[in-house]
Amino acid sequence: MGQYLNPGNAGFERAVRSQIYVDKTEMLDYLNSVLDTEQGYVCVSRPRRFGKSIAARMVASYYSKGCDSEKIFSKYKIAQKKDFKKHLNQYQVIQLDIAELKVTMSGKEDLVSCIQKCVLGELREAYPFISKETYSLPLALADINEKTGERFIFVIDEWDAVFREDLSDKKTQDQYINLLRGLFKGEKSQRFMSLAYLTGILPIKRYNSESALNNFREFTMTGPKRLDRYVGFTEEEVKELCEKYHMNFEEAKHWYDGYGFRRLKHVYCPNSVTNAMLDGEYNSYWTGTVAYESLKYYITVNQDGLKSAVVRLLAGERCKINTETFENDLSKISSRDDVLTLLIHLGYLGYDAVKEEVYIPNEEVRRAFTGAVAGTDWTPVINSLKASDRLLQAVWERDADAVALGIENAHMEFSSILKYNDENSLRCVLRLALYNAVNEYTVIDEMPGGKGYADVVFLPRPFSDKPALVIELKYNQSAEGAVAQIKNRKYTEKLEAYRKNMLLVGINYDKDSEDKRHTCLIEEYRG
Repeated sequence: MGQYLNPGNAGFERAVRSQIYVDKTEMLDYLNSVLDTEQGYVCVSRPRRFGKSIAARMVASYYSKGCDSEKIFSKYKIAQKKDFKKHLNQYQVIQLDIAELKVTMSGKEDLVSCIQKCVLGELREAYPFISKETYSLPLALADINEKTGERFIFVIDEWDAVFREDLSDKKTQDQYINLLRGLFKGEKSQRFMSLAYLTGILPIKRYNSESALNNFREFTMTGPKRLDRYVGFTEEEVKELCEKYHMNFEEAKHWYDGYGFRRLKHVYCPNSVTNAMLDGEYNSYWTGTVAYESLKYYITVNQDGLKSAVVRLLAGERCKINTETFENDLSKISSRDDVLTLLIHLGYLGYDAVKEEVYIPNEEVRRAFTGAVAGTDWTPVINSLKASDRLLQAVWERDADAVALGIENAHMEFSSILKYNDENSLRCVLRLALYNAVNEYTVIDEMPGGKGYADVVFLPRPFSDKPALVIELKYNQSAEGAVAQIKNRKYTEKLEAYRKNMLLVGINYDKDSEDKRHTCLIEEYRG
């Protein structure tokens, strides 16, 4: 065993011996199916805290000739697959952590030279016929293959560290990409490579419209395809953990659910769920990281329409996005959609691939966004969020005048950010003005009931004693008419469980009045 050539299984064994390990070994069955094929070049990109490094250690531990891993894997799902033993510990594995190599390399050498020197040193010990004059890793591997028939598996963790951390170092980036091309593209590569497994945060960098390594199959946060079950924890897995650790599942869902893909609609952040189970309480684990600092920076990038989009996302709305414009290059953030796409890959936005929309996925990330905005000069947004608790208290106290004034002030503050002249924009303002309501409520837009859809419904969360709120918004009409519509169209029909504790709220924005006046009417439900 070496540090890079067949490094052993100690890293993965440490992971499975942890207090919580959720079995994701079935991913190996997919990798077995693409070994020694054109599809055997795999790049998996996920946010931090989504188990990338554990997965990389799992791949290396399973395939590496440098260890005996049958005892480790025998208790997990992969052991039930027909090809389990066929590929177990049968390959020469080269495992690299690019972020770690960047830290340990000396100041006198470049990254590519460091990679090749480290790996070639261990290869020469295993294959003494490799000339000391050989400085090219691809050529050395081709030579080994020609003389011995040996084929290799490459596992590269944090493969994109060069592009995330050295934005202005084009020379190193080009040298690094050229090394990867030498390893993974071309006729010689196909002879000595059985599988390449790359994992990082960013998908592979594009040059114009084409990937720098266009023979790789990519599994990303915008398109995880067949590997969607291995991105994070599934709902079933979280339910099992909540039962084992006596934690409320609905709270886990509120805090950590919200990522979803075409085929898998509920995906949870593994690190956050694990910490919550072990701590015995729900909290946010996203602040104080490099990714969090990135969030604070990128949401204030001066791109056309970005501020409006972030405000709408904070209000719980979704925004249309074109993810194809982003070149997976942090030095080329040139549009609103580029920023939003990057935030998907960083885990700060969920992505609906069917509707092509982004959204803030859960309470944990919502709090991260709130904290990030608080560190900006977005005074109107910050003021509105601070006033949220006061406005919510006014609703509960049925102080209609205070509610109308609070909504009116928020509406005016956002006039420089949002173009508002209809009920949709008024709903956005309402959600921002009542931003902190999510601590007590589940908020539902366009909730079906009776003979139509209620504009916004606030349903108390299980632990809350607050009244349910059915809110109807009007534009150039009247607050009285809004409440009458709630009653006449029986929007409360599906809310019988709250009939003894429910408020009907009508809000109207009179655009044509001289002072753009807002009015409000609040009534107790008497069904």
